[in-house]
Amino acid sequence: MPLSSMTGFARSEGEAGEVSWAWELKSVNGKGLDVRCRLPGGYDRLEADARTQAQKKMARGNVSINLNITKQATESPLRINWQVLDQIIAAVPEIAAKCPTATPPGIDGLMALRGVWEAADDDVDEDRQIEIDKAVRDGFEQALAGLVENRKDEGARLAAVLTQQVVTINDLRMQAAALASEQTDLIAERIRSGVARLLESAPPLSEDRLAQEAAILLTKGDVTEELDRLEAHCQAASDLLTDDGAVGRKFDFLCQEFNREANTLCSKAIAPELTRVGLELKVIIDQLREQIQNVE
Repeated sequence: MPLSSMTGFARSEGEAGEVSWAWELKSVNGKGLDVRCRLPGGYDRLEADARTQAQKKMARGNVSINLNITKQATESPLRINWQVLDQIIAAVPEIAAKCPTATPPGIDGLMALRGVWEAADDDVDEDRQIEIDKAVRDGFEQALAGLVENRKDEGARLAAVLTQQVVTINDLRMQAAALASEQTDLIAERIRSGVARLLESAPPLSEDRLAQEAAILLTKGDVTEELDRLEAHCQAASDLLTDDGAVGRKFDFLCQEFNREANTLCSKAIAPELTRVGLELKVIIDQLREQIQNVE
Protein backbone atom coordinates (compact mmCIF):
# COMPACT_ATOMS: atom_id res chain seq x y z
CA MET A 1 0.00 0.00 0.00
CA PRO A 2 1.45 3.41 -0.89
CA LEU A 3 2.40 5.95 1.73
CA SER A 4 -0.50 8.15 2.91
CA SER A 5 -0.43 11.72 4.13
CA MET A 6 -2.58 12.95 7.00
CA THR A 7 -3.71 16.03 5.07
CA GLY A 8 -6.51 15.90 2.53
CA PHE A 9 -9.85 17.29 1.40
CA ALA A 10 -12.88 15.93 -0.43
CA ARG A 11 -16.41 17.10 -1.26
CA SER A 12 -19.47 15.40 -2.68
CA GLU A 13 -22.92 16.79 -3.32
CA GLY A 14 -26.23 15.76 -4.80
CA GLU A 15 -29.99 15.92 -4.62
CA ALA A 16 -32.70 13.61 -3.45
CA GLY A 17 -36.06 15.03 -4.44
CA GLU A 18 -36.56 18.33 -2.72
CA VAL A 19 -33.45 17.87 -0.55
CA SER A 20 -29.94 18.96 -1.62
CA TRP A 21 -26.94 17.77 0.35
CA ALA A 22 -23.20 18.41 0.42
CA TRP A 23 -20.49 16.57 2.36
CA GLU A 24 -17.16 18.26 3.09
CA LEU A 25 -14.37 16.16 4.60
CA LYS A 26 -10.93 17.40 5.53
CA SER A 27 -8.06 16.05 7.58
CA VAL A 28 -4.90 17.55 9.06
CA ASN A 29 -1.96 16.22 11.06
CA GLY A 30 -2.65 14.61 14.42
CA LYS A 31 -0.93 12.27 16.87
CA GLY A 32 -3.82 9.82 16.68
CA LEU A 33 -7.17 9.62 14.92
CA ASP A 34 -9.74 12.22 15.98
CA VAL A 35 -12.99 12.26 13.99
CA ARG A 36 -15.35 15.20 14.53
CA CYS A 37 -18.78 15.36 12.91
CA ARG A 38 -21.04 18.37 12.39
CA LEU A 39 -24.42 17.34 11.03
CA PRO A 40 -27.65 19.38 10.85
CA GLY A 41 -30.57 18.65 13.13
CA GLY A 42 -32.56 15.62 12.10
CA TYR A 43 -29.53 13.90 10.56
CA ASP A 44 -27.68 13.03 13.77
CA ARG A 45 -28.62 9.40 13.13
CA LEU A 46 -25.99 9.31 10.35
CA GLU A 47 -23.09 10.30 12.63
CA ALA A 48 -22.30 6.90 14.15
CA ASP A 49 -22.06 5.21 10.76
CA ALA A 50 -19.95 8.04 9.30
CA ARG A 51 -17.56 7.92 12.25
CA THR A 52 -17.21 4.13 12.02
CA GLN A 53 -16.45 4.22 8.29
CA ALA A 54 -13.83 6.95 8.76
CA GLN A 55 -12.11 4.95 11.51
CA LYS A 56 -11.92 1.93 9.22
CA LYS A 57 -10.30 3.88 6.39
CA MET A 58 -7.82 6.04 8.32
CA ALA A 59 -5.42 5.44 11.20
CA ARG A 60 -4.16 8.93 12.05
CA GLY A 61 -5.15 12.57 11.60
CA ASN A 62 -7.71 15.09 12.80
CA VAL A 63 -10.70 14.51 10.53
CA SER A 64 -13.62 16.94 10.19
CA ILE A 65 -16.90 15.74 8.67
CA ASN A 66 -19.47 18.40 7.74
CA LEU A 67 -22.90 17.87 6.19
CA ASN A 68 -25.01 20.68 4.75
CA ILE A 69 -28.68 20.05 3.95
CA THR A 70 -30.79 22.45 1.88
CA LYS A 71 -34.49 21.94 1.36
CA GLN A 72 -35.94 23.45 -1.79
CA ALA A 73 -38.60 26.08 -1.18
CA THR A 74 -42.07 24.89 -2.21
CA GLU A 75 -45.51 26.46 -1.96
CA SER A 76 -47.15 24.67 0.94
CA PRO A 77 -50.98 24.30 0.80
CA LEU A 78 -53.02 26.23 3.38
CA ARG A 79 -55.49 24.74 5.82
CA ILE A 80 -57.81 26.05 8.50
CA ASN A 81 -56.67 25.76 12.06
CA TRP A 82 -60.02 24.69 13.46
CA GLN A 83 -58.85 24.83 17.03
CA VAL A 84 -58.03 28.52 16.74
CA LEU A 85 -61.23 29.28 14.80
CA ASP A 86 -63.40 27.49 17.39
CA GLN A 87 -61.80 29.51 20.15
CA ILE A 88 -62.52 32.77 18.28
CA ILE A 89 -66.16 31.84 17.59
CA ALA A 90 -66.63 30.84 21.23
CA ALA A 91 -65.37 34.26 22.30
CA VAL A 92 -67.74 36.21 19.99
CA PRO A 93 -70.77 36.23 22.38
CA GLU A 94 -68.60 37.41 25.25
CA ILE A 95 -67.15 40.18 23.12
CA ALA A 96 -70.66 41.18 21.90
CA ALA A 97 -71.86 41.41 25.51
CA LYS A 98 -69.02 43.75 26.40
CA CYS A 99 -69.37 45.78 23.19
CA PRO A 100 -73.13 45.81 22.39
CA THR A 101 -72.79 48.56 19.78
CA ALA A 102 -70.13 46.68 17.79
CA THR A 103 -71.07 45.06 14.50
CA PRO A 104 -70.92 41.24 14.71
CA PRO A 105 -68.04 39.83 12.65
CA GLY A 106 -68.74 38.10 9.36
CA ILE A 107 -67.09 35.00 7.95
CA ASP A 108 -64.60 37.05 5.94
CA GLY A 109 -63.60 38.93 9.08
CA LEU A 110 -63.12 35.76 11.07
CA MET A 111 -61.07 34.10 8.32
CA ALA A 112 -58.79 37.13 8.09
CA LEU A 113 -57.67 36.83 11.70
CA ARG A 114 -54.10 35.75 12.39
CA GLY A 115 -53.71 32.04 13.08
CA VAL A 116 -56.87 30.87 11.38
CA TRP A 117 -55.00 29.93 8.24
CA GLU A 118 -51.75 27.94 8.47
CA ALA A 119 -49.44 26.07 6.15
CA ALA A 120 -50.18 22.38 5.85
CA ASP A 121 -47.49 20.11 7.25
CA ASP A 122 -44.98 19.15 4.57
CA ASP A 123 -43.07 16.58 6.61
CA VAL A 124 -41.45 13.86 4.55
CA ASP A 125 -43.04 10.47 5.07
CA GLU A 126 -40.97 7.62 6.48
CA ASP A 127 -40.38 5.79 3.19
CA ARG A 128 -39.28 8.99 1.47
CA GLN A 129 -36.94 9.83 4.36
CA ILE A 130 -35.32 6.39 4.05
CA GLU A 131 -34.62 7.11 0.37
CA ILE A 132 -33.10 10.49 1.24
CA ASP A 133 -30.93 8.96 3.98
CA LYS A 134 -29.62 6.35 1.56
CA ALA A 135 -28.69 8.99 -1.00
CA VAL A 136 -26.93 11.07 1.66
CA ARG A 137 -25.08 7.99 2.97
CA ASP A 138 -23.95 7.10 -0.54
CA GLY A 139 -22.69 10.65 -0.89
CA PHE A 140 -20.66 10.27 2.30
CA GLU A 141 -19.05 7.07 1.02
CA GLN A 142 -18.11 8.91 -2.15
CA ALA A 143 -16.62 11.82 -0.18
CA LEU A 144 -14.73 9.46 2.15
CA ALA A 145 -13.25 7.57 -0.80
CA GLY A 146 -12.19 10.91 -2.26
CA LEU A 147 -10.53 11.95 0.99
CA VAL A 148 -8.61 8.66 1.26
CA GLU A 149 -7.50 8.99 -2.37
CA ASN A 150 -6.43 12.60 -1.81
CA ARG A 151 -4.35 11.54 1.19
CA LYS A 152 -2.71 8.82 -0.91
CA ASP A 153 -1.89 11.28 -3.68
CA GLU A 154 -0.26 13.59 -1.17
CA GLY A 155 1.50 10.56 0.33
CA ALA A 156 2.96 9.65 -3.06
CA ARG A 157 4.45 13.13 -3.37
CA LEU A 158 5.80 12.84 0.17
CA ALA A 159 7.31 9.43 -0.61
CA ALA A 160 9.31 10.91 -3.48
CA VAL A 161 10.72 13.62 -1.20
CA LEU A 162 11.47 11.18 1.63
CA THR A 163 13.16 8.72 -0.72
CA GLN A 164 15.51 11.43 -2.00
CA GLN A 165 16.28 12.53 1.56
CA VAL A 166 17.14 8.96 2.62
CA VAL A 167 19.38 8.64 -0.45
CA THR A 168 21.13 11.87 0.55
CA ILE A 169 21.66 10.59 4.10
CA ASN A 170 23.18 7.38 2.76
CA ASP A 171 25.45 9.35 0.39
CA LEU A 172 26.69 11.43 3.32
CA ARG A 173 27.22 8.24 5.33
CA MET A 174 29.44 6.87 2.55
CA GLN A 175 31.36 10.16 2.47
CA ALA A 176 31.91 9.87 6.21
CA ALA A 177 33.13 6.28 5.78
CA ALA A 178 35.63 7.43 3.15
CA LEU A 179 36.87 10.15 5.53
CA ALA A 180 37.30 7.68 8.38
CA SER A 181 40.85 6.87 7.21
CA GLU A 182 41.73 10.57 7.46
CA GLN A 183 40.26 10.51 10.94
CA THR A 184 42.50 7.56 11.81
CA ASP A 185 45.61 9.35 10.53
CA LEU A 186 44.78 12.41 12.67
CA ILE A 187 44.29 10.21 15.71
CA ALA A 188 47.63 8.51 15.07
CA GLU A 189 49.34 11.90 14.84
CA ARG A 190 47.72 12.97 18.11
CA ILE A 191 48.93 9.78 19.74
CA ARG A 192 52.48 10.36 18.54
CA SER A 193 52.53 13.94 19.76
CA GLY A 194 50.86 12.93 23.01
CA VAL A 195 53.33 10.15 23.63
CA ALA A 196 56.20 12.53 22.98
CA ARG A 197 54.85 14.94 25.60
CA LEU A 198 54.27 12.16 28.08
CA LEU A 199 57.80 10.82 27.62
CA GLU A 200 59.15 14.29 28.40
CA SER A 201 57.14 14.46 31.60
CA ALA A 202 58.78 13.85 34.96
CA PRO A 203 58.56 11.19 36.13
CA PRO A 204 58.09 9.36 32.78
CA LEU A 205 54.99 7.17 32.36
CA SER A 206 55.16 3.42 32.06
CA GLU A 207 54.58 1.63 28.76
CA ASP A 208 51.26 0.25 30.07
CA ARG A 209 50.04 3.76 30.86
CA LEU A 210 51.10 4.97 27.42
CA ALA A 211 49.23 2.10 25.77
CA GLN A 212 46.16 2.90 27.86
CA GLU A 213 46.17 6.55 26.84
CA ALA A 214 46.57 5.61 23.16
CA ALA A 215 43.64 3.18 23.40
CA ILE A 216 41.43 5.90 24.90
CA LEU A 217 42.23 8.26 22.04
CA LEU A 218 41.49 5.58 19.46
CA THR A 219 38.16 4.71 21.08
CA LYS A 220 37.05 8.32 21.29
CA GLY A 221 37.70 8.88 17.60
CA ASP A 222 36.38 5.59 16.23
CA VAL A 223 33.18 6.24 14.22
CA THR A 224 32.75 2.71 12.86
CA GLU A 225 29.74 1.89 15.05
CA GLU A 226 27.97 5.13 14.16
CA LEU A 227 28.49 4.52 10.45
CA ASP A 228 27.24 0.93 10.73
CA ARG A 229 24.11 2.05 12.56
CA LEU A 230 23.48 4.81 10.03
CA GLU A 231 23.65 2.22 7.26
CA ALA A 232 21.15 0.02 9.10
CA HIS A 233 18.83 3.00 9.65
CA CYS A 234 18.94 3.88 5.94
CA GLN A 235 17.88 0.34 5.08
CA ALA A 236 15.09 0.47 7.68
CA ALA A 237 13.87 3.79 6.24
CA SER A 238 13.80 2.34 2.72
CA ASP A 239 11.78 -0.62 4.00
CA LEU A 240 9.27 1.68 5.72
CA LEU A 241 8.73 3.60 2.48
CA THR A 242 7.35 0.41 0.90
CA ASP A 243 5.68 -0.96 4.03
CA ASP A 244 1.93 -1.47 4.40
CA GLY A 245 -0.12 0.44 6.93
CA ALA A 246 0.50 3.60 8.93
CA VAL A 247 4.27 4.03 9.35
CA GLY A 248 4.43 7.64 10.51
CA ARG A 249 5.14 6.83 14.16
CA LYS A 250 7.82 4.26 13.25
CA PHE A 251 9.45 6.73 10.89
CA ASP A 252 9.44 9.44 13.55
CA PHE A 253 11.23 7.12 15.99
CA LEU A 254 13.74 6.18 13.28
CA CYS A 255 14.49 9.87 12.74
CA GLN A 256 15.37 10.15 16.43
CA GLU A 257 17.85 7.31 15.97
CA PHE A 258 19.28 8.98 12.86
CA ASN A 259 19.78 12.16 14.85
CA ARG A 260 21.42 10.34 17.73
CA GLU A 261 24.06 8.80 15.46
CA ALA A 262 24.69 12.11 13.66
CA ASN A 263 25.24 13.87 17.00
CA THR A 264 27.70 11.21 18.13
CA LEU A 265 29.51 11.38 14.79
CA CYS A 266 29.94 15.15 15.16
CA SER A 267 31.18 14.82 18.74
CA LYS A 268 33.81 12.25 17.70
CA ALA A 269 34.89 14.03 14.54
CA ILE A 270 38.47 15.30 14.51
CA ALA A 271 38.93 15.77 10.77
CA PRO A 272 37.33 19.05 9.59
CA GLU A 273 35.78 17.35 6.57
CA LEU A 274 34.17 14.72 8.78
CA THR A 275 32.72 17.47 10.95
CA ARG A 276 31.28 19.12 7.85
CA VAL A 277 29.66 15.85 6.75
CA GLY A 278 28.25 15.33 10.23
CA LEU A 279 26.64 18.78 10.22
CA GLU A 280 25.15 18.18 6.77
CA LEU A 281 23.72 14.92 8.10
CA LYS A 282 22.03 16.77 10.96
CA VAL A 283 20.47 19.27 8.55
CA ILE A 284 19.01 16.65 6.19
CA ILE A 285 17.80 14.52 9.12
CA ASP A 286 15.93 17.53 10.53
CA GLN A 287 14.33 18.06 7.11
CA LEU A 288 13.39 14.38 6.96
CA ARG A 289 11.76 14.50 10.37
CA GLU A 290 9.80 17.62 9.44
CA GLN A 291 8.32 15.84 6.42
CA ILE A 292 7.57 12.73 8.49
CA GLN A 293 5.13 14.76 10.61
CA ASN A 294 2.75 14.66 7.61
CA VAL A 295 2.86 10.87 7.20
CA GLU A 296 -0.03 8.77 8.47
